[in-house]
Amino acid sequence: MANITLGGNPANTVGTLPAKGTKAPDFNLTAKDMSEKTLADYSGSKLVLNIFPSVDTGVCAQSIRTFNEKASSLDNTKVLCISKDLPFAMARFCGAEGLDNVITLSDYKTGNFGTEYGVTFKDSAFETLLSRSVVVIDTDGTVLYTEQVPETGEEPNYEAALNALS
Repeated sequence: MANITLGGNPANTVGTLPAKGTKAPDFNLTAKDMSEKTLADYSGSKLVLNIFPSVDTGVCAQSIRTFNEKASSLDNTKVLCISKDLPFAMARFCGAEGLDNVITLSDYKTGNFGTEYGVTFKDSAFETLLSRSVVVIDTDGTVLYTEQVPETGEEPNYEAALNALS
């Protein structure tokens, strides 16, 4: 369980992020076209999992914008933006913002991603949503980097995440 804060108040998650050097847990998430996506669908690519509570908050929206900008220059890398938002909401946001270098995926159906990756809020005002985290995975599915943002209202360390790719 991670002990983080939300608006300065204590919050806890259901577990901890996968350890660096381990195989990333599989997932089954919903894409904007309502198809199901698994980790295997991205096999052979480096992945940046940008995990956040909701696209409808300022910091979450900024993380998508920032990773979208930086993703355009990354070789063989896909940025997966993951929340429990409905796929339609994320598609609408990215469409309105002109963001096409990221892939939006939703954990709204089962919540299993949040449990497997240890990022579901166990308590707080955001209970059941996903906490702000970043997981970087190499082409063979090994976790290279993780960050559990200690204060949910803060942005992740984009540079550290992207530097893990080199």
